[in-house]
Amino acid sequence: MPHSDAASAAELDARDPLASFAAEFHHPVDADGRKAVYLCGHSLGLQPKSAAHYVSQDLVEWQRLGVLGHHQGTRAQGARPWIGYHEHAAPGLAALAGASESEVVAMNSLTINLHLMMVSFFRPEGARNCVLIEQSAFPSDRYAVLSQLRFHGLDARHLIEVAPRPGEHALRSEDIMEILQREGPRLALVLWPGVQYLSGQLFDLGAVTAAARAAGAVVGLDLAHAIGNVPLELHDWNTDFAVWCSYKYLNAGPGAIGGCFVHARHAQRPDLPRFAGWWGHDKARRFEMGPEFHPISGAEGWQVSNPPVLSAAPLLASLELFGRAGIQRLREKSVQLTAFMQRSIQSRLGTAVEIITPLDAAQRGSQLSIRLALSSAAARRCHERLTAAGVIGDWREPDTLRFAPIALYNSFRDVADAVEALAAAVKA
Repeated sequence: MPHSDAASAAELDARDPLASFAAEFHHPVDADGRKAVYLCGHSLGLQPKSAAHYVSQDLVEWQRLGVLGHHQGTRAQGARPWIGYHEHAAPGLAALAGASESEVVAMNSLTINLHLMMVSFFRPEGARNCVLIEQSAFPSDRYAVLSQLRFHGLDARHLIEVAPRPGEHALRSEDIMEILQREGPRLALVLWPGVQYLSGQLFDLGAVTAAARAAGAVVGLDLAHAIGNVPLELHDWNTDFAVWCSYKYLNAGPGAIGGCFVHARHAQRPDLPRFAGWWGHDKARRFEMGPEFHPISGAEGWQVSNPPVLSAAPLLASLELFGRAGIQRLREKSVQLTAFMQRSIQSRLGTAVEIITPLDAAQRGSQLSIRLALSSAAARRCHERLTAAGVIGDWREPDTLRFAPIALYNSFRDVADAVEALAAAVKA
């Protein structure tokens, strides 16, 4: 790599107060045992080394106690009885979401949680019967919204989509505000991402929420690419609900338990319909097995089933690391890492690539998406060469590579090595 990039990376790494956290994770290695440059945390975060201990501890509890592990646990340090297992995630999730502990809950998976939230918060009535999303929403969100519309006897005509202007990749704030004002009387729900999964655009969620609520709409957020990536203030933004997965930036493992936020003003809303299950039932009366459902106050009242303990354990391991690092410090490093990658790509590759993620650090998280000035087949081969060289990123048809330099476990040297490998793969 150019001496300037190597020297800059070494200097930045030497000054990085979070550098030691990289050693807290398992990093993939190639057949020769060399550490890969892992820039795919926006798809699946790396495994915290402590995750195995958390899972093993619960396996030991199960082995030694059987069903008694639900209530008593052993006296081993850190042992967690399973009945309230999800409660151990609440402090960490609340800190990352900008919420109180009663407003968050670890449960289910993202799309299941989205459906459960829409049952309660998408209540079409009269002319106010539409849902607003962005046109390039993650497909699962779009599928869920369309199925909910059909559930209410509506159809795709009641789906309003916001797209970037022709020739642009990011949505302009003024365009979002304009459509919210214009379509306001028709909107029952605005479902918006925190970070757009393909472009990496970070939205001003406070402004979007305020404008949507002023238009009379309920506001839900998909934070799959935002939680653990950027600071959030869900309570203060007055968001109605939010959902997320935990296997990306939260490093909780493939298929990990998801999460949900419900604003405190909805904590006790008997008028809200919901799909109920016994784990959302009043804790003091849950095991009375009574016929009437009495929801727990707060987000826990939307639980349906007891939490999958072995799936939730790695989340607790990761949240402990977030607690030590602090989301504000992680954001500061993320801005530096991504800016360093941007400068290196522009310097090394010039017009051979187009960065479609906003160049303004305030409008992006830990992600850069680039389009290669190649045919789709040639671009795909470039991605394959990168992977073979030990740089693990993400590919999206027809010509886009997505890289996520993660503050918890990536170094500036990782970024410099990745850009060097990218330059070689493009020229090959």
